[in-house]
Amino acid sequence: MSSNELRKKFLKFFESKGHAVVPSSSLLPDDPSVLLTTAGMQQFKKYYTGEADPVKDFGSKNTTSIQKSFRTSDIDEVGDERHLTFFEMLGNFSFGGYFKSEAILYGKEFLDSIGLEIGYVTVFAGDKNIPFDEESFKIWEEAGARDIRRLGREDNFWGPTGGEGPCGPTTEIYINGIEVWNIVFNEYFQKADGTLGKLKTPGVDTGMGLERLAMVSQKKENIFETDLFEPILDILPGTLSERQRRIISDHLRASAFLLSDGVEPSNKEAGYVLRRLLRRSFVYEHINVLSPQIFESIMLEIIKNYENFYRDLKERRDGIIDSYWKEREKFSKTLAKGIRELEKSENIDGKKAFRIYETFGLPYEIIKEFSGAKSNALTRGGFEEEFKKHQEKSRAGAEGKFGGHGLILNTGELKAKDEHELSKVTRLHTATHLLQAALRKVLGEDVRQMGSDITAERTRFDFSFPRKLTHEEIKKVENLVNGAVAGKLEVKMEEMDIESAKKSGALYFFKEKYPSRVKVYSVGSPAGEFSKELCGGPHVKNTEEIGKFVIVKEEASASGVRRIRGKIIP
Repeated sequence: MSSNELRKKFLKFFESKGHAVVPSSSLLPDDPSVLLTTAGMQQFKKYYTGEADPVKDFGSKNTTSIQKSFRTSDIDEVGDERHLTFFEMLGNFSFGGYFKSEAILYGKEFLDSIGLEIGYVTVFAGDKNIPFDEESFKIWEEAGARDIRRLGREDNFWGPTGGEGPCGPTTEIYINGIEVWNIVFNEYFQKADGTLGKLKTPGVDTGMGLERLAMVSQKKENIFETDLFEPILDILPGTLSERQRRIISDHLRASAFLLSDGVEPSNKEAGYVLRRLLRRSFVYEHINVLSPQIFESIMLEIIKNYENFYRDLKERRDGIIDSYWKEREKFSKTLAKGIRELEKSENIDGKKAFRIYETFGLPYEIIKEFSGAKSNALTRGGFEEEFKKHQEKSRAGAEGKFGGHGLILNTGELKAKDEHELSKVTRLHTATHLLQAALRKVLGEDVRQMGSDITAERTRFDFSFPRKLTHEEIKKVENLVNGAVAGKLEVKMEEMDIESAKKSGALYFFKEKYPSRVKVYSVGSPAGEFSKELCGGPHVKNTEEIGKFVIVKEEASASGVRRIRGKIIP
């Protein structure tokens, strides 16, 4: 059964069981506890905690999705038969709709329907804090499972990635000795200090890697023999080692998906991960004397193979290829020098490795791999420590540019070096509140803030929306903002507890961690508020202070996220 068929059958099966089919979210997550989306449940986290209503948003307490996922922790392991950076996670989720019995039986029924026989299953054996999952054990027994194994917390208890969130015991399904499906029963909420409390509404969170499912379904020895990788590997010359072929195919596939979600190569956060993947591939291209067209052919093959299911790949095809070539050109200028430096260097530690990376752009993986015994003292931790020191120096240097004594305002979102800039930033900040309110009035209340950055020159506002705005929509938004300015609306601030603020209808940025007492800024009279948000300030007293607001540019920021750049004309 092809991977395409497996995707369709999975979604169709759970749709027939009353699940709403939800598209994959971006690899750039809403969840601030992780750099990239690592699992299917991340876009549903707030439904487990009760912060959002699944019936209101999806028309059901049960959902299903195929989620683009990425795990940076596996980069160093790629090259063997099973580790990947990018992968697709098939999942079904329930937020109080059903629990253990249905989840287990759905899993068995789906695998039966595609002709796969379960080898054995595992359940949580229990520990001093949480009892043995006897209920799951009995359900599997009644379902006819012949081999049910009890395992401890390390294997059969799922805890949140960021240290805080829903968690609980798991049951795992194995086929041919390979873990294929992990079914998590979210019964508890783990606090930041590790303590557990019972969730008011228990839920189900499952994850099954498409690559592993394809492997067992297609009766292959490893994931790289499946139809997900075969077309890519066919393009690579057989002269490369098997390990290099796997690394290149994984890294280029992951890069295509990161680029499709708006990530660009850089030296920070997701951009740094992308740069590592691309540059490691370029090094293999260089040392194996491959034609530069080969990797472009692979990128195009990846887009062709996935574009029917992930439309962003098709829509951003030209941009993906353009960014790929720009990074290749940038790196090629120093690559040969970097390899020579590596060859003549001795005893490479974290400091030396980071200097080579900073000067020549060689990623850690390549330095470690190609320096052999000379890098015995080099560890990922040592390299990252040097990277961190460099970032701290750069940050201090950047702040020093503002008059030599830092910024008088730097909240992360707002930056100003003196009173003159503070006045401009304050006006733009209030204008940004008006902008969000205007966007919601024109595009609908599903629009929400995804980030912002305000300087004395401009505001940059990211918001959730699935498509490019029309010229008419942009004009309507701009006119609404300027209408609020012309209306000379009063800006008021009221302090209240966080729960009261949320109940009042005030908008808030979901990525922000708010204190128990917050400030709520409203624009307009209580009878006709134009906008109302939780915010720390500063703001103008009256909208007439703002001046004329102009939208300079509207563009994509990431998959499902748009970006507006605006400025004020005095």
